[in-house]
Amino acid sequence: MDEIDVPPFFLCPISLEIMKDPVTVLTGITYDRESIEKWLFSGKNTTCPVTKQVIADSELTPNHTLRRLIQSWCMLNASNGIERIPTPKPPISKAQITKLLNDAKSPQQQIKCLRRLQSMASENATNKRCMESSCAVEFLASIVSHTDFTAAEESLDNEFESIRPTDVALSILYNLQLSEAALKNLMGKNGDFILSLTRVMQRGSYESRAYAVLLLKPMLEIADPMQLISLRPELFVELIQVLRDQISQQASKATLQLLVSICPWGRNKIKAAEVGAVPVLIDLLLDSSERRACEMILTVLDAVCGCAEGRSELLRHGAGLAAVSKKILRVSQVASERAVRILLSISKFCATTTVLQEMLQLGVVAKLCLMLQLDCGFKTKERAREVLKLHARVWKNSPCIPSNLLSSYPV
Repeated sequence: MDEIDVPPFFLCPISLEIMKDPVTVLTGITYDRESIEKWLFSGKNTTCPVTKQVIADSELTPNHTLRRLIQSWCMLNASNGIERIPTPKPPISKAQITKLLNDAKSPQQQIKCLRRLQSMASENATNKRCMESSCAVEFLASIVSHTDFTAAEESLDNEFESIRPTDVALSILYNLQLSEAALKNLMGKNGDFILSLTRVMQRGSYESRAYAVLLLKPMLEIADPMQLISLRPELFVELIQVLRDQISQQASKATLQLLVSICPWGRNKIKAAEVGAVPVLIDLLLDSSERRACEMILTVLDAVCGCAEGRSELLRHGAGLAAVSKKILRVSQVASERAVRILLSISKFCATTTVLQEMLQLGVVAKLCLMLQLDCGFKTKERAREVLKLHARVWKNSPCIPSNLLSSYPV
């Protein structure tokens, strides 16, 4: 194929490969559909890659003439190993989606229509954006918000009605990969849809609960500070329950990411501590060896230990200090830094005789001394040094510290 002279206007300006489905944007430049959709929708870009002009309307117009030229050229060069490009399937129209949404209002047809919408959304990014602009998001959100979970549970007794509309609606909403504008619209000024998702997490199936968490993550990433500060304790109860139940690896990861982003705001760290986040996180930490998971767990613990309730819960757990200190120098610099921050909080505010002796016997003090000899980041070293200095009178002459590390003890 390197020896064949491909007409330059057959090549996509983004991928530099022969276009399979050429489409033209408002600036008059033609791209391969897959490449420009990725640029506009996944990359969240708003300009034409070639002209750098702002694309006010992301509607893509199929360039049928160019596609037929490319297909003819491919057939003429078939003997040179060029494969024929099939005619692409046309994207859905707003009229098709509107009809499906109207049909889905009938309880008898709802599941069938939702399945069709689910299939459409999985085909390409154009379908996703078309659905977003055709009021599909509002319709799907209304299904979630108005679900009668008592009736839904009763319907599951019938083996022919084992699929809940809520499950499918949440699946579609998550897989639509909604734009920031759509997410903000979904959030609403009062965060009503967050309450609906909290209800799903309280009463829904495992599948619905997982999708609720996965949908919450992008929503709260674009939420304003007042919405984050106003999150209800019930949401924290359900997030911790998702971690406790280990619904799926993806749901657990999304939940940890959510807690990392929301715990620093307002009283959220206290809300998390009061609903039992700390013991669940410590148990997860004990069982986890995956780097990113450990880092996120320690980051959430660090945030929650920023309040008295969180520190108290950590010390109440029999393996709290041991679990945190064990990850120092064993996972990553980020994990070590978060663990030392937690130990510094404990050392500053909870340094009873019992706690100090436990830290000594667990080898925490010796490990902090070792950190001063290693390259583990300037700030982390400074925090380790601060912990050691705080309680030098208790620890410095202890036989629990190996002689080769005692020389590192700060004066």
